[in-house]
Amino acid sequence: MEKYTGKSVLKGIAIGRIYWYEKQDYQVVRLEAEDKEAEKKRFAKAVETAREQLTGLYEETLERVGEDHAMIFDIHKMMLEDDDYLEAVNEVLEEGLNAEYAVEMAQNQFAEMFAAMDDEYMKARAADIKDVSKRVIRILAGVAEDGILTDEPVIVVADDLTPSETVKMDKNKILAFVTVRGSSNSHTAILARSMNLPALVNTGMAAGKELNGKVGVVDGFAGEFLIEPDTEVLDEMIHRKNQWVADLEALEQLKGKDNVTGDGRRIDIFANIGKVEDAQGALEADAGGIGLFRSEFLYLGRGNFPTEEEQFLSYKAVLEKMGEKKVVIRTLDIGADKKVDYFNLDEEENPALGYRAIRICLDRPEIFITQLRAIFRASAYGRAAIMFPMVVSTAEVRRIKEIVEQVKEELSTEGYPVKDVELGIMIETPAAALISDELAKEVDFFSIGTNDLTQYTLAVDRQNQKLESTCDTHHPAVLKLIEMTVKNGHKEGIWVGICGELAADTDLTETFLNMGVDELSVSASSVLKVRKAVRDI
Repeated sequence: MEKYTGKSVLKGIAIGRIYWYEKQDYQVVRLEAEDKEAEKKRFAKAVETAREQLTGLYEETLERVGEDHAMIFDIHKMMLEDDDYLEAVNEVLEEGLNAEYAVEMAQNQFAEMFAAMDDEYMKARAADIKDVSKRVIRILAGVAEDGILTDEPVIVVADDLTPSETVKMDKNKILAFVTVRGSSNSHTAILARSMNLPALVNTGMAAGKELNGKVGVVDGFAGEFLIEPDTEVLDEMIHRKNQWVADLEALEQLKGKDNVTGDGRRIDIFANIGKVEDAQGALEADAGGIGLFRSEFLYLGRGNFPTEEEQFLSYKAVLEKMGEKKVVIRTLDIGADKKVDYFNLDEEENPALGYRAIRICLDRPEIFITQLRAIFRASAYGRAAIMFPMVVSTAEVRRIKEIVEQVKEELSTEGYPVKDVELGIMIETPAAALISDELAKEVDFFSIGTNDLTQYTLAVDRQNQKLESTCDTHHPAVLKLIEMTVKNGHKEGIWVGICGELAADTDLTETFLNMGVDELSVSASSVLKVRKAVRDI
């Protein structure tokens, strides 16, 4: 048996086969085909496989989030049946070239044609033709869409994972995550928590394909990863896993109960989500609402900007799913470790201190306005609120509000029903906390992002695995800034929540209640755990 120690991201136990995840970047190359007819058959088979995949995706999406989202897969299927598109591929195949190259050439030709059209709907089809062509190319190259070439749920082991890679993975195929490198405070770790999967990072192990198929155990309580444990150890881990599952089932009894202490103090407990389908998990966890919809995950794992319509459908689906429960949508927080190639951001020495979040939105208002239009259009279908990340001044808030009013006026002129929604900001920097008395006069609520607030207060890069022990989330300076923000918010009559990972730290639940925090927003898997902590006070 081999044993490795790492930093636990989520407590829990997973037992299963190991799958070594390799980066799925596939570069198309131009090759002379040995057999022209065989290459045509290979392409035809790939198209048929793609059609089967798209049918499955349509049915799955229809069931999970409705027809509006599922329709895109029907559009992709129709593109694969388009005679002009198929003819363009076959023209290149007739030249005796490989199928991957032929598909890429047709993709480029049609994407360029759509992008040049005046009609906005047709312009958007450029992204669709790229998406469906890449699907066919991946099939031809034998590359899995999410990087996991297995139908059996597995323990995914990787050198490291980016948020873009993680967000594309099918949760149903994953039992747990283990990485060689990485930090427990990274956005990838946060996403693993939102998926409610045991995970270890920074194990430092030497790993590769030789792990494939071996039995592994992830112990998120002890922070250990076991490979090929002997029968005695495996039996013990199975027993401990069963006990953990029983403990989770006991928490289920708290569903429908109030988040109220023994002496009558109440607090809202909401859920953090990153994808549309996560809303179902929030409901199943009995969350009071969505306190953080990480909208940037709509931008990750793709090759182009999501359109207004795509975003509208995503926000609408979540709002409809949550009904009368509040949904706080954070505007995109791209930058730092959440890199997106098509934003064409420059490399920076200190990206966490650089061009990110609201700074991008105010500098490139066309991106910001598209997102705001989508959110306000969707607001008619539920109880939406909007919050803006990385704000450090009242001037930024006033500029945001000007753009918001511009968007609302445009939509109203176009005939869209526009609701007044709560506007809030995230308190993520010492600067914002220190002037929270002034900022509170400008907004309807504060949501404290403790992950970045800790990073910036302690001058500790949360991505740096060597500084894990220095990143003290309980540091008195961090807690004082939180308390100051709550007091200043309440003086101006606004509510104050916490949406960072610290919200789920039950060692601090009573501290937050004593400060007067109004809302805690946590991963869906932590909702009942935090409710229990509140009710035990």
